[in-house]
Amino acid sequence: MIKNLLLIIDYLKLIHGAFNTLVMLLLIYQGWVGLRIRKIRRAGKPPDFRMIKRHRKNGPFFTILGCLGFIAGIIIIYLDEGRIFEYPLHFIVGLVITFSLIATYLISKRISGAESPLRTPHFILGIGILGLYLIQVFLGLGILF
Repeated sequence: MIKNLLLIIDYLKLIHGAFNTLVMLLLIYQGWVGLRIRKIRRAGKPPDFRMIKRHRKNGPFFTILGCLGFIAGIIIIYLDEGRIFEYPLHFIVGLVITFSLIATYLISKRISGAESPLRTPHFILGIGILGLYLIQVFLGLGILF
């Protein structure tokens, strides 16, 4: 019984890593779309409303996925080790990513108008999230192997 539970936890760890890698790839795509929108806006060209709509629609969904990945990681490590702070650096980076995703989402809800001063913090947080995800992947691989 215990052997089966440990095997399930090992599989959950792999699924957690694969899921969060997928979330990272989705966020890279989201950032690419955001950069294209920004480039068009800064060039003074007419906005691509399909792209803007896609960016606005996907952002909240990707934020939820990122938060769920963090929560799943907490649950998996708690089931495996009995405490959540077994891998403190991985935990802290995940927590910072989660708060940054939420902050980016909240900032995006307040952006209005082409010259909103909140666009730059939204952009900087987005770049930071992507960088943190790359660090998180390497930390996670170090835990698995």
